[in-house]
Amino acid sequence: MSIPVLVLAGPTSAGKTSAAIHVAHLWNARIVSADAMQVYTGMDIGTGKAHEEVLRLFPHACIDVRAPDEPYTAQDFTAEADAVVAGGGPVVVAGGTVFYLRAFLYGLVAAPSAEPALRAELEALEDPWSELQKVDPVLAERLHPNDRVRIVRGLEVFRISGQRLSDLHASDVQEHRHEHRVLWLDRDDLRPRIDLRVQRMMERGYLAEVQHLLDAGHHRGLKPMQSLGYRHLADHLLDGLPLEEAHWRTRRDHWRFARKQRGWSRQHPTWQPVDARDRDTVLATATELWGPPRR
Repeated sequence: MSIPVLVLAGPTSAGKTSAAIHVAHLWNARIVSADAMQVYTGMDIGTGKAHEEVLRLFPHACIDVRAPDEPYTAQDFTAEADAVVAGGGPVVVAGGTVFYLRAFLYGLVAAPSAEPALRAELEALEDPWSELQKVDPVLAERLHPNDRVRIVRGLEVFRISGQRLSDLHASDVQEHRHEHRVLWLDRDDLRPRIDLRVQRMMERGYLAEVQHLLDAGHHRGLKPMQSLGYRHLADHLLDGLPLEEAHWRTRRDHWRFARKQRGWSRQHPTWQPVDARDRDTVLATATELWGPPRR
């Protein structure tokens, strides 16, 4: 049986990656990134990937495994993360995509299969998020209005089965796939950290990254290009939205996303809240799981 997995979850900008790298260094642990946007190549600055030199020293599974126009699902993430765990040794999973974490730790819910005709009908809706609010407000609150893939899936499940996907999630949680501990890393100075992070992204070339993606043919309708700041910077480049406004909307969306992530965490009472600056608790938990540090 594999040894327990340490999961470092938390909202954007809390410091999950740096904590994971610290643990990986001390225990020779392998890192799995649980970030739905970091799977895409060419989307480095805007998704907050670690610098190339850091990734060379501490490789992360589930980073740069798809082009922006290629699909990637929770099933794909679970399969890749399972393979890392099956390789033996300490594994730390770090990220804030709660849907991926749930799938990896507890399994996917037993929801009806897709119906292509119905899905096409739902995808054609002008405002599917508003429709989801009417039938599954709990799920709608968790999702960004631009996350059309998951919004349409929620509508599809309700139309097929009459059941809300949020209820299926709530009734299906079973801690059985991997022995694990989850630390929810957060901090009280998150908002100024988010503002600073976005500012540094802009200084590192966030706008040029978006331009390169557009030039490569990755149109702004793609799911990854609709995420957080990418869509606002694309609006600046393609429609003339003032850069200052695009920057402000990017900061706003990161903060809104962080609040949603905090809401998701409250649904999991076994996820231990930890101040992200409290490295002693993180290291003590790793010691409980794996024994003393190996270096």
